[in-house]
Amino acid sequence: MKLRQLKLKQRMILVLGIMALVQTGFIGVFALHYLQQSLDEQIGQRALDVAKTIAAMPQIADAVERSDSDYLQPISLSLAETTRARFVVIGDKKGIRLAHPSTEKIGHSMADDDGDQGTPALIFGKGYISKAEGSLGWSMRGKAPIFNHEGEEVIGVISVGYGLDRVSEIIGRYQMTLITVIISSFLASAMIAVWFANHFKKAIFGLEPEQIARLFDEQRATLESVREGIIAINRAGEITTVNQTAIETLGLPIDKSLIGRKIDEVLPDSSMLEVMETGKPQFDNEVWRGDHCIIANRLPLKQGDEITGVVSSFRRKDELDLVSQKLTRIQQYSDTLRSQSHEYANKLHTIAGLIQIGATDQALALIGQESQSHQALIKLLMKAVPDPILAGCLLGKYNRARELGLTLVIDPESEMTSLPDKLPREQLVSILGNLIDNALEATLNNHGSDGKVLLSMTDLGNDLIFEIEDQGPGIPIGQQEKIFEKGFSSKRYDGHGYGLHLVKSLLDKLSGTITIDSGSDGGSRFTVYIPKNKN
Repeated sequence: MKLRQLKLKQRMILVLGIMALVQTGFIGVFALHYLQQSLDEQIGQRALDVAKTIAAMPQIADAVERSDSDYLQPISLSLAETTRARFVVIGDKKGIRLAHPSTEKIGHSMADDDGDQGTPALIFGKGYISKAEGSLGWSMRGKAPIFNHEGEEVIGVISVGYGLDRVSEIIGRYQMTLITVIISSFLASAMIAVWFANHFKKAIFGLEPEQIARLFDEQRATLESVREGIIAINRAGEITTVNQTAIETLGLPIDKSLIGRKIDEVLPDSSMLEVMETGKPQFDNEVWRGDHCIIANRLPLKQGDEITGVVSSFRRKDELDLVSQKLTRIQQYSDTLRSQSHEYANKLHTIAGLIQIGATDQALALIGQESQSHQALIKLLMKAVPDPILAGCLLGKYNRARELGLTLVIDPESEMTSLPDKLPREQLVSILGNLIDNALEATLNNHGSDGKVLLSMTDLGNDLIFEIEDQGPGIPIGQQEKIFEKGFSSKRYDGHGYGLHLVKSLLDKLSGTITIDSGSDGGSRFTVYIPKNKN
């Protein structure tokens, strides 16, 4: 079975168990090796110390000079027993044994045991330690030279050996201890792995690593596919997520990684840290970045009751305005078609009724009157407003006014023939359309169905100027600034409070202005100024 086929808990138990075995085994082998080396050194040093002590005994030196094995043999056995040594061997200056635990070895060379005759001690007069297998088995040996009474000449050598059986016994006992520790470590690691795996899987919502990787790829693809910019930060204020749209929208460098950087370093004016501290989300906030406005939403990320980060999604306001403007134009076209259809249906019904009752003269007069009225309006628009989009908007509003029983009076002295090519027509008709709609509604509610709305236009000078005057109740001075705020409306039912806000936003984008005065009939006069050449 492959490791990837195992569950996360099984993998962690296996990996931690193997790590415990490897670590404990390595430490154990090192400890045993170090212990054995230390014991060997200690035993060897003890053997050398005993050998030096025996070599310094005057009676031993005298007996060696006489080659008196009968004297040395029982003394060597007694010394070996006293010092708990395996053996004490005494040799002359040629390395021939004078005393040995085995009497048959006396008279033979000491080289039979370890391959040398105590050469370093005999030749250089220095004691040393060696480990060798002799006739009595493996032992640690300490060899020391025997000097004459004057201390000038080496006359023999003492070899004291300690068996390594005790060392093997100690090492064996530690091996059992090590095996017990290894098994205990593996069991402890398995239990820790189970606990940690349960805790870890709870933190990752019970997902396996492969599932997390797949979700990560899906999230990354999703972030890059949406048209909104998205930035997320963690509790420390460091950027954890940012998509390409966010980089492009905010004008951030594309050649530097933003992950891990502080949000206040990348965006010093960001309110994400404020949301982090307060825990209160922010919706539809307008933020200026360079020369364009951004609509941003910021939400705190929570794990239980703890805030762990903040995510912000945003989009350029002009993109949202463009969608809004397109919807406004569609609504205006729909209203125009609906009003024209309704109006002409009424006129056709009237004409049909007159014909049926035989009042043909009146029917012809009504047809002529209607044709004359429309021809006059169309002639005026063709002369004063050659731009088809603006003219179509005004014609639609004219028909809408007639449908409501009102009159949209366009000043015959109006002229709007110098519209700049760079002026977005959809923005212009959105501004005029909303202002005329507001004027018609205010007039209808205050004056009734026989009211009228006046419109005049001029393009003389450096500005395009539009005046819309209604017969409404007027706007109190205290509300003249508030009416442009988003959502503000004097009406008590929903769905209002956005038209004038859109007008103000579009004028700000076009560097235009709008003023409010009292009308001649007590209503309000809105005057719009739009520069022909935007700075």
